[in-house]
Amino acid sequence: MRVSAKDFLWLLPLLLMGCSHRSHTVAAPALAPPIAEAPLPPADTVSKASLPPPVIGTDTPTAKAETTAEQAPSEPAPPVKKPVKHIHKPAAEQAAASEPEVSAIGQLSTGNPDGPTGEKIEASIKGTEKNLNEITRPLSVAEQRTAAQIREFLKEARQALATGDTDGAGTLAKKAQVLLSELNS
Repeated sequence: MRVSAKDFLWLLPLLLMGCSHRSHTVAAPALAPPIAEAPLPPADTVSKASLPPPVIGTDTPTAKAETTAEQAPSEPAPPVKKPVKHIHKPAAEQAAASEPEVSAIGQLSTGNPDGPTGEKIEASIKGTEKNLNEITRPLSVAEQRTAAQIREFLKEARQALATGDTDGAGTLAKKAQVLLSELNS
């Protein structure tokens, strides 16, 4: 019986795969060797000459460990608490119980209708700028930085007002007024 090249190409993948019932094992990663603890000699065989002198007046971690080891047998073990069993609720009840009544980001609004209007904010900006320019005394370096910050707030307030953000413009104008009051005091 002759095997043609075409038949051989069909059988080649099966031959390369090997036996299907054979399981492939993966080598386990190498583990660190276990820590071997040397057994302690009996208390009778330890000579007092080989012990370090006692230290009085300092609290060392080894001294604490020794005292707790000595106290441990005399203290009773704390009682073991029983695990709390949780009652499983149906998914519908869990979903209803987990939904908050208020949105996580809070209440969304379209703006404060009773808030300041654009005209009031513009007047506040102009008044703050006028009062800032009326300061004639020499300013220290820190006061010059504060004045520059006030001018920056006023500039940003005008930009916010131009884009229609009256809340942001009002906040920036108020910040400029607070800084100006600190500068004047």
